[in-house]
Amino acid sequence: MSVWDEVVGQDAVVADLVRAVEAAARQVGGAAVPGGGAGRPGGTGAGSTAMTHAWLFTGPPGSGRSTAARAFAAALQCPRGGCGACTVCRTVRAGTHPDVRVVRTEQLSIRVDDVRGLVLEASRHPAAGRWQVVLVEDADRLTEQAGNALLKAVEEPAERTVWLLCAPALEDVLPTIRSRCRHLGLRTPPLDAVAEVLQRRDGIDPAMAHFAARAAQGHIGRARRLATDENARLRRQEALHLPRKVAALDAALAAAAELVEGAADDAAAITGGLDERETADLGRSLGAGTVGRGMVAGAAGALKELEKQQKLRGKRLQRDALDRALVDLASVYRDALVVQLGADVGLVNEEARRDVLELARGTGPETTLRRIEAVMACRTALEGNVAPLLAVEAMVLALRADPDGE
Repeated sequence: MSVWDEVVGQDAVVADLVRAVEAAARQVGGAAVPGGGAGRPGGTGAGSTAMTHAWLFTGPPGSGRSTAARAFAAALQCPRGGCGACTVCRTVRAGTHPDVRVVRTEQLSIRVDDVRGLVLEASRHPAAGRWQVVLVEDADRLTEQAGNALLKAVEEPAERTVWLLCAPALEDVLPTIRSRCRHLGLRTPPLDAVAEVLQRRDGIDPAMAHFAARAAQGHIGRARRLATDENARLRRQEALHLPRKVAALDAALAAAAELVEGAADDAAAITGGLDERETADLGRSLGAGTVGRGMVAGAAGALKELEKQQKLRGKRLQRDALDRALVDLASVYRDALVVQLGADVGLVNEEARRDVLELARGTGPETTLRRIEAVMACRTALEGNVAPLLAVEAMVLALRADPDGE
């Protein structure tokens, strides 16, 4: 058993991190560190054995960049380099270790005020562990002001502070920050490796595990959700059926509305009860329901700010759910292109082979590529905060277009 068991299909990255953990242990013990000093920011590969104070994990969604960073945090604190069984490893993985702060956001961005508080906490000496570790799972969501506030802390960290930043790609992080970090790039895990971890960790039936790994295209979290949540599988089927609904204009617009409404329902299922509990908890902490003077001064402003943050969270969750549907939709056109080009690769949607073959016969590769581009353009528009229904309606109209008359 080891903390690295959860890092799926990333052997080269794990090897680099294990060497860094060994160097960090020698550094904490006062021994000389191979490679000299704190390491060279931006380095990677077999020669980068030294420990450094700022790391940037990048990789496509589902590659496990946050999982790798969390495993690294546990291994740095563990006296045995990440055994996975001791109290230190268990508390880091559970998010309760006093010297490991995991920062994730349910909002659209990480604000400068949040970062200033984080920098202050990171300047302290470890209370119980070897290092003060700060793991920012959504470094790509830092506003420019927040990134600038973080820069000095990353550039000149406290002696025992380690920053672990995660983002989809290098370009998603401010150049001034990424130039001061050692970069580790993760890849999409092999499907067999994803299926294996679903069986071993979650007890998923082998057939379901292999289906989920293939349907999720190697996205570990998405694969687990597909394997364990029937509603997720139904939502996926709705996205897969959209190409057959776009022939008529009224049906295409109705399909767009259904896709957006489905994503909103997914978000509401998560936020509904959570919003109510948060509002009730904050109200009680501010004096709601008490006898006497009632709520404290400023309570109305605090409740209004909470409501604002809850709306932003709901917006992000809806966008994330919609993006998952768009990825599924793009996979249908990808499969059609595979058939049209006669490529010797498997289909993502093997169970929908008949529909894929029909779609492939109806057009040529050029049109299919344009349709894939239309789906990707919709994802980009959503990232740019375009209204979801407007973005999806524009996409379905582009999917209907057949400029070659095929």
